[in-house]
Amino acid sequence: MTQTSGITLRSGTAADGDAVRLLGDTGFGVVSDPVENERTRRLFSLENGIVALEGDRVVGFTSAYPQTLTVPGGHPVKVESLANVTVAPTHRRRGILRAMYTEQHRRTEERGLPLTVFTASQGGIYGRFGYGPSICEQRIRFDRRFAQFHSGTPDPDGVEMTAIAEARRVVPAIYDRWRRVRPGAQSRPEPAWDALFADHPRFRGGGTELFAFTHPDGYALYRYHRRESGAAIEVVELRAVTTDAHAALWRALCALELFDRIEATIAPDDPLPHLFTDPRLVHTTSLRDALWSRLMDVPAALTARSYLADLDIVVAVHDPFRAAGGVFELRVREGRAECAPTTREADVELGIDVLGSVYLGAHRIRRMAAAHRIRAKDEAVLRALDLAFQTDREPVLGWSF
Repeated sequence: MTQTSGITLRSGTAADGDAVRLLGDTGFGVVSDPVENERTRRLFSLENGIVALEGDRVVGFTSAYPQTLTVPGGHPVKVESLANVTVAPTHRRRGILRAMYTEQHRRTEERGLPLTVFTASQGGIYGRFGYGPSICEQRIRFDRRFAQFHSGTPDPDGVEMTAIAEARRVVPAIYDRWRRVRPGAQSRPEPAWDALFADHPRFRGGGTELFAFTHPDGYALYRYHRRESGAAIEVVELRAVTTDAHAALWRALCALELFDRIEATIAPDDPLPHLFTDPRLVHTTSLRDALWSRLMDVPAALTARSYLADLDIVVAVHDPFRAAGGVFELRVREGRAECAPTTREADVELGIDVLGSVYLGAHRIRRMAAAHRIRAKDEAVLRALDLAFQTDREPVLGWSF
């Protein structure tokens, strides 16, 4: 138990359940369902969370759960996932968030996990704690009535209409194959699958229950919306291990003739627009961050992933929140890295939040340098760093938590 400015921090207990639920409902503007709340607690348990108290009143909460995340090169890394971060609106600007984050990151350091990740509800808060946006997702829509596929696009052979009960049985194995080769994707535990297929009405946005298409190498979960603006199909989740499965699933979705518009969230590098003879058909309605990351152990994190080019460089990393920064020698040969502290002069300087942003490959080194977030001693160093950190595929958040 720790205390700061009249606020006491301790681990959560089952007795805190009602107070934590009220705090979360108030902070996120929802009325949680008891069954849904129990599923969440199976992942992010109260006992693994941190409660902030003023007297006996719960005024802050954050929870943690270890996940396995795929990093560039297809390597699995155990990371700390944070969720349910909330401070009571009656207790803002009192340092409660910083106190909870200080304690949470101390615990993560003790566990020796190289990365901490979370999905952020606000974008202007977490840079000061060393986090950077590390995965982007693109929201799109198109009118399927005008979708003409290129002649070489595979037919929807292998795609089947699948009852949701059967989809619950077969989809997790397909997802697991997909997430092992996609940077940013995480292992998905049973409580998360249960929550997805429970399909609580609160998450339907006025749409129908889930429908499913399955393919030996992919699946699409979708629902129908009947709105004043027109009938639409919402693709809730589409995962494809192969490009043939990807094309076949989209062909099947575009064959749902009673609904005009299709809406989906895709990766920025998704080839969907180029399946069509008119790529302008696919309109981007939003592009936003899906995951934020912080390196807790720079050498451990940098040696966990693969690189596209050899590299010999000294990097100075500034950490405004914890003690993970320093000057590190990074040497890459045949895709794998060695990294260790050094006393040599730095070739490149950047914040640990920027390192989090470029780590999974969503953001280019050059873009960050152009924004004056990375300083390199010369153009050759910048070019080499940019090339090495590029990835074959954009990272994708496997499931939101």
